[in-house]
Amino acid sequence: MPAPHRTSLPIADVQIADEFWSPRRETVRARTIPHQERRLREGGQFDALLLKPRSHDDDDRERFPIFWESDVAKWIEAASYVLASEEDPALDAAVDEAIALLAGAQQPDGYLNNYFTAVKPGKRFTDLRDAHELYCAGHLIEAGVAHYEATGKTSLLDIVRRYVDLIWLEFSPGGPCEGGYDGHQEIELALVKAYRATRERRYLELALLLTENRGKAPFYFDAEAERRGDPGYFGGKGAIVRSSQRDREYNQSHAPVREQTAAVGHSVRAMYQYSAMADLALELDDAGLREACERLWDDLVTTKLYITGGIGSDPSIEGFGKPFDLPDHTGYAETCAAIGLMFWAHRMMILTGEAKYVDVLERALYNGVLSGASADGTKYFYGNPLASDGTVERSDWFDCACCPPNLARLLASLEHYVYVADTEGLWVNLYVAGSARFAHGGQRVTVTQESGYPWDGTIAFTITEAQAPLAMTLRLRLPEWATGAPVISVDGTVLPYTTDSGYAILDRTWALGDRVELTLPMAPTLVRADARVTSAAGKVAIQRGPIVHCVEEVDNAAPVPHLVIARNGDLRTEHADGQDSIVAEGLVDRPAEGGLYRSLSPTAEPTAIRTVPYYAWANRGKGTMAVWVREAP
Repeated sequence: MPAPHRTSLPIADVQIADEFWSPRRETVRARTIPHQERRLREGGQFDALLLKPRSHDDDDRERFPIFWESDVAKWIEAASYVLASEEDPALDAAVDEAIALLAGAQQPDGYLNNYFTAVKPGKRFTDLRDAHELYCAGHLIEAGVAHYEATGKTSLLDIVRRYVDLIWLEFSPGGPCEGGYDGHQEIELALVKAYRATRERRYLELALLLTENRGKAPFYFDAEAERRGDPGYFGGKGAIVRSSQRDREYNQSHAPVREQTAAVGHSVRAMYQYSAMADLALELDDAGLREACERLWDDLVTTKLYITGGIGSDPSIEGFGKPFDLPDHTGYAETCAAIGLMFWAHRMMILTGEAKYVDVLERALYNGVLSGASADGTKYFYGNPLASDGTVERSDWFDCACCPPNLARLLASLEHYVYVADTEGLWVNLYVAGSARFAHGGQRVTVTQESGYPWDGTIAFTITEAQAPLAMTLRLRLPEWATGAPVISVDGTVLPYTTDSGYAILDRTWALGDRVELTLPMAPTLVRADARVTSAAGKVAIQRGPIVHCVEEVDNAAPVPHLVIARNGDLRTEHADGQDSIVAEGLVDRPAEGGLYRSLSPTAEPTAIRTVPYYAWANRGKGTMAVWVREAP
C-alpha cells in the first residue's frame, strides 16, 4: 500500500514572524548572503565560471578546486529562497548574473564542470570516486529547482536539465559509465527534487539507478582506477591500488545500500545518501529502502549522535567513529553533517509520520546547526566541538567553503520544516510563530501560530481563514524532551487528547477563530550520557526545551575544567538579551599546590555556574567551554 501523501508546504505558503527566528533569518538575508557573495567573488568561484584557472602551475588542484560550482550553486539556492518570500532587485540581479556565467560555462552537449573543461579536458567522468562531478551537478540541480520554484524563471532549470540529459546518456544501461555512481553523494536527492518539480520520470529512474549501483561487486571505483591509470584526484602518487573495506566505507560503497546496517564513513556523504534513499522509498513505495533507512537511523541515534545533534566524531575522515566514541574536545561534528541530518530526518518523518525524526531534526537545528555561524552571520565553524581549551574560534571563510552556503540555504528555507500537510489536515513539526496556508477539503485554510519558543513552552494556533464547518485533523508534535505531560486547550477549555507516533491528535470540526493552546513543560534538566560514552563519564549536560547549554569561562569564576555541578542542585532560568541562561549550584575546585601531580585534595568553594545556549558560544572572545561538566558525587 502506498505511503500516505504527506508533503511540506511551499515556502510561499508559510510565513515566519518569530521572535527567535526572524532576526536570524534577516541576518542571513542582509549580512550572510552578501558576505558569501563577496567571498565567492574574491576567492575566484565566480571568475572560474569564465573558465580561467588560477595560476598555480605546480598543482592543478589549486588552479581549479573541483567543488567550486557547488559553492556557487548553494549560494544561488539560498538567495532563491530569500527571493521566494520577499522582493530584492539587487539580489535577483546578482543571481541572474551567476546563472548567466553558468550558461556561458556550459558545453554544447550540456556538460558543466569547470575543472574538466578548463584543466583536464577529455577526462570527464573518469574519476567519479574523487572528483566531485556528480556532487557539483547535484547542487546545481537543487539550485535550479529552488530558483524556478522561487521566481518562476527557467533560466537555471533549463541549464541543469540539459546537463541531466547528458548524465542520463552516460550512466544509463549501455552508456560509457554504466554501473557507475558518485564518490560524494548529492545528485541522487537532487534528481528526486527535479522529478517532483518537472514530473520527468527519467530523473527519478536515474536517482534510483545511481543509488542501486552503489556498493555492488565488482566495485566500480576499482575498475575506474584501472582504466584511468592513476590513483585519482585525492590518491596522491604511486601505483594503482584497489580500495580497501575502510576506503569503501568512507563513501558508503562497501555494500549495496539495501544491505547496509550501520552509519559509517564520511558523515555528509552518508546523510545525502540516506536522504535520497528515503525520498525513493516514498516515491516508489519501496519497503526495502525504507527498512534500510530505519536500520541506519537506529544505529546512528543510539550509538553515534552527539547531544547537540552533531554527527561525525572522527576528524581523520570527517565522519563516523566507532559506536559510543563521541569525544568532546576533538569531535568533528561538521556543520554540513548536522544540516544533512536535518534533511534526512525531515524525509523520514514524511515517509513514516513519526515524530521521533523531528525530535532529532529539532535537536540538530537549534544546536549543531545554529552553532555553525557567529551571531553576526559572517564567521563560521566547520567542525563544532563540544569542549574547547580556549583556542577554538570561528573562521571568516574556508578553502573548502561547503558549510557557509549550506547553512545559509538551510536557514533561508526554514519554512519547509515547520509544517507538513496531508489529506487529513495539518501536522505541526516545529514551533515557529507565523502562519501556514494550505488547501483542505476543497477550500483554502490558514492557521496562525503564536509562540515564544524555544524559551516559552506555550504555543497557540488560531484558524484565521476557513469556510465553516471545517473537518480537519490537527497534529501537534509532543517533543521527547518535554519534562511532564503537555496540556492542550481549545478556546480556553482543557481537552483530553489521543497521541499517535509522538503527535497529539485533534480530530474535530473547526470554526473560524477557534484557538488551540499547547503548553509544554520546559523545566531545565540535567542530562547524563550512556556509560559507554567515556568522554562524558561523571559529567552532566544542561538542557531546557530543545536548547542544549554549555558553560563558558567568560561567565564563571574559573576555567571550565575547575567547575563542578551539584548533584540534584537547583537550576534557575534567567532570560536576558534574547536568550536563556541557566544558573546551577556548583563548586570551584581550587587545586592544592604541588605541581602536575599531587596527593593533597583540592579545596572546593561554592559558586553559581552560569550557562549559555551552545549555539551562542564563541561570540565573546576566546575561553574554555564545555557542554559536559563534572558532576559532584
